[in-house]
Amino acid sequence: MSDVEALPSSPATTRTRRSGPRWLALVPAFAILGLLFGVPWWLLVLSGADWPTPVVVAGTLLFGGTLVAFPFAMVLGHGPRRIDAAARFGDTVIGVIWVLFTWAILGYAARLALLLAGVEDPLRSRITSAGTAAVALVLLAWGHVEAMRVPRIRRVDVTLPRLGQGLDGTTVAILADTHYGPIDRARWSAGVADAVNALDPDIVVHAGDIADGTVDRRRAQAAPLGTIRGRLARVYVTGNHEYSDEAQGWLDHMEHLGWDALHNRHVLVERGGDQLVLAGVDDATARSSGVAGHGANVAAAVAGADPDLPVLLVAHQPKQIPQAVAAGVDLQVSGHTHGGQIWPFNLLVRLDQPAVRGLSRHGERTQLYTSGGAGFWGPPLRIFAPSEITLLTLRAA
Repeated sequence: MSDVEALPSSPATTRTRRSGPRWLALVPAFAILGLLFGVPWWLLVLSGADWPTPVVVAGTLLFGGTLVAFPFAMVLGHGPRRIDAAARFGDTVIGVIWVLFTWAILGYAARLALLLAGVEDPLRSRITSAGTAAVALVLLAWGHVEAMRVPRIRRVDVTLPRLGQGLDGTTVAILADTHYGPIDRARWSAGVADAVNALDPDIVVHAGDIADGTVDRRRAQAAPLGTIRGRLARVYVTGNHEYSDEAQGWLDHMEHLGWDALHNRHVLVERGGDQLVLAGVDDATARSSGVAGHGANVAAAVAGADPDLPVLLVAHQPKQIPQAVAAGVDLQVSGHTHGGQIWPFNLLVRLDQPAVRGLSRHGERTQLYTSGGAGFWGPPLRIFAPSEITLLTLRAA
């Protein structure tokens, strides 16, 4: 036994032993924050540009003050207290700093190119600093407009060999990732509902991540969903964000608004004498969320359905596709990725998901359509990742 192990246990030593690992666990997060803030600060404010002292001081105070305030804003905004104003500040900061960080990296590359071209400092550094700041400001303004607009309509034809001729031409409007949250988007939500209704779809799907917050907090923003019309069906499944708040509450509320909540179950859609199994499963995180009775189960979702009928499965995350393939599903519809939301985050999303956006094939029968999402999570920005309301037209072979 070592000397440390031989020491008697006391409240002080117990607290030290318990608090040590907690602090150590935060070190990577603080290191990442330091990098995200430090790289653009160095490029824009300090490195080689020889700005006047007041500019350097003001820029340093801005970066440093924001860095200090950011963790507190995120805790207050997304922790137990759920203060929306704090969440809006923290979410905006992380979006702005991600864009600055990304383009600062490219700014350093431009600085190297100017060095090789013989441009001397401070001109070289001032050109890259000013250029990086200008590009970031333009992208942030454009990205905010893209995030807050009613999504564009994306039309895609999908051929399902097992689809009956009576269902040929059936239209499926897909909403995903509305993320009603700290920014009040009730008017946006009404605009989305109008856009979907203008398509006059046969089936409407909400593929999850309906909101960040409970039904009581986001009721007004979600209300326009009750006005959406689908001639044959309106169905909804949970996303991972529902399991941070009130998954069963949202399932019940969508039923109240007239939607079919597909909690590991299916409904049959019929037209022209042919039928389609429209199934839905809980999000991939449901089982580990601790919410009783929740967990994705494709077998339960299609139980009792005629195995010869085509199956359209709604599952929030694209990575739920292996279960769909194993069950012989014809088409899975998903969201979750936001198309990356802020470039180049799409490259990181691809490490976790089999698809980021669009139609892909998996196995001999199964196709996957991944929506880029209608809303946004966190930063009110979409940069090189436009939002979408998708209209799938199902075609028989």
